Amino acid sequence: MIKVLYSTALLLLTPVLLLYFLLRSRKDPAYRKRFSERLALQPVPAQAVGGIVVHAVSVGEVVAATPLIKALQRQYPDLTLTVTCTTPTGSARIVNTFGAGVYHCYLPLDTPGAVKRFLGKLQPQAVILLETELWPNLLQQCRKALIPTVVVNARLSARSAKGYRRWYGFSQLALHNISLLLAQDQATARRFAALGWPAQLKVCGNLKYDMTVPAQIDTVAAQFRSQLSGRNVWVAGSTHAGEDELLLQAFQQLKPQFPQLLLIIVPRHPERFDTVAQLISQAGLSYLRRSSGQQVTPQHDVMLADTMGELLAWYQLADVVFIGGSLIARGGHNPLEAMYFAKPVQSGPHVFNFALAYQWLQQADAVNWVADVASLVSSTAQLLQQPQQAAKQGAKALALYQRHGGATARSSSVIAAYLGIDSANFRVLQTEDSVSWYDSEVFANSAELSFSAEYWQQHQAVIGQSRGRNIAWFIRHNNLALVLRHYYRGGLIGKLITDKFSYQPVLASRAMQEFNLLRYMRRCGLPVPRPLAAQYARSGLSYRADIMLELIAGSRDLATLLAAGTSLTALQWQQLGAVIARFHQHGVYHSDLNCHNILLDNNGGFWLIDFDKCGLRQAGDWQQANLARLLRSLQKEQGLHAGFAWQITQWPALLQGYNQQFNS
Repeated sequence: MIKVLYSTALLLLTPVLLLYFLLRSRKDPAYRKRFSERLALQPVPAQAVGGIVVHAVSVGEVVAATPLIKALQRQYPDLTLTVTCTTPTGSARIVNTFGAGVYHCYLPLDTPGAVKRFLGKLQPQAVILLETELWPNLLQQCRKALIPTVVVNARLSARSAKGYRRWYGFSQLALHNISLLLAQDQATARRFAALGWPAQLKVCGNLKYDMTVPAQIDTVAAQFRSQLSGRNVWVAGSTHAGEDELLLQAFQQLKPQFPQLLLIIVPRHPERFDTVAQLISQAGLSYLRRSSGQQVTPQHDVMLADTMGELLAWYQLADVVFIGGSLIARGGHNPLEAMYFAKPVQSGPHVFNFALAYQWLQQADAVNWVADVASLVSSTAQLLQQPQQAAKQGAKALALYQRHGGATARSSSVIAAYLGIDSANFRVLQTEDSVSWYDSEVFANSAELSFSAEYWQQHQAVIGQSRGRNIAWFIRHNNLALVLRHYYRGGLIGKLITDKFSYQPVLASRAMQEFNLLRYMRRCGLPVPRPLAAQYARSGLSYRADIMLELIAGSRDLATLLAAGTSLTALQWQQLGAVIARFHQHGVYHSDLNCHNILLDNNGGFWLIDFDKCGLRQAGDWQQANLARLLRSLQKEQGLHAGFAWQITQWPALLQGYNQQFNS
């Protein structure tokens, strides 16, 4: 019900949101451009399909994500990353930093239709989200399509955690659909765990401690360095309403003592640029706007930095840095950029959004607390009068920054381990009416890929076949044994329409669902075949499907073994029960768990196969129903084969192994 209410509300608000973009475009024309991307209506280049999506909401997150994106590009050199954001400034930074090295678009609005189109067009292997960009429909549809979602650089303040608990039902729409969460710190990890976090959770540190400065930022800093020669530069970054007034008053009191002082104000939101300009004018100060293109002269008291994405340049040029959002109950902003440039940091008392960073700064005596005009004047005067002391504070801040680096390496390593080697080899082949996924390690190029049994027969590659309700072909290709299975309909309708299924999007089709489910189970370490290729072939309002899997060497299905008189020991039944319990612990529902779909290999290992029409479920009655289905299949085969090597007295051993594993 909560999901329906959320999606309905968002659909109703879509025209309002589009109108909001139009209104914002009066001050920033970029907001009225690329509307098609807001609804995922744009075409997507073929090379972007089957890659990895990285979402960073705006310019600050893009800067933080840049080292990680570059690390992912090194890890997956043959894949095209899609980097998304929601703001024009974030978009400009992505384009300037990566150019044609990534596919870039806006993340669409979180409506069911837009998200479905976005995922359907890109067919990503994974979606990586920065910090707190937890969009319920995006996460739910990724879960439904079995696309892993990873939240990196995750942070959750105590205040935000209270909000999550207050709106618990809504927050669970997002939290229960995330595959892997990489937290900035232990406090964040504890808060997510307290919310009933069900997925993998690791602490990897803060990506912003691995920041790299884009070349264009150094260019801007170099452009202004000569203009500011001989000036004392006080930078107020990311300011909010209620702070600019205090800063201007403090500046007026400092100016007689420091006649060469220049205040650079960088408002957090561009819609406040004109308002801040009026405040400066009303204060009777001489100022220029960065957007005017004018040079700073000795007569200028203030520069209004009314362009976006250049905060790092102003921090480079600063003698003292005030971090905004902290004199009001906003929670503060990130001090790490100032720390990176070894600048003395000033902050108001409201820093709950970055509490840990400020705690470290305070412990190192590398932050100057201010609360009003008087403390702003006193602190700034002291830092300007004692440049050596200011430099020591900056050095301490830089040392802290360097000490906590390495989050990029840790995060990229955990992501690579989670996604597995299969992701590096994943490829997509699209034609007008078909989509094929394949492993390039097995099929070096698309010419080697065929889902036709006749093709493999002509190449004398068929080494056997299995006849159940339908034929599965065993094939040898490049010294690897494969299983080719075509999807057929069952029941009465299957006698009339053998292998055509009603239209579904690619990600919801039978073959792609099974392919992605197998990849999910392999990430969980479950014993299932390796998926090698899958095909979706559309014809009008229907489609056909095929899948290719790695053959489990030296294995026989349990039904065949028992029918041949080969019995299992009590320990083996316990082991089988434990294997089934592991699948259930990971929420894997097998729609046809029977003794034909359980394999035993030469090493004594059990495997589960045939995951058509299976999926992920929350814990429930289906788990016991699964076991009952297996019991019925054993009893059925016992009635069909006189020498069937199984007795009902062996069933408790399986249950014992199941319960021991499930309760461990």
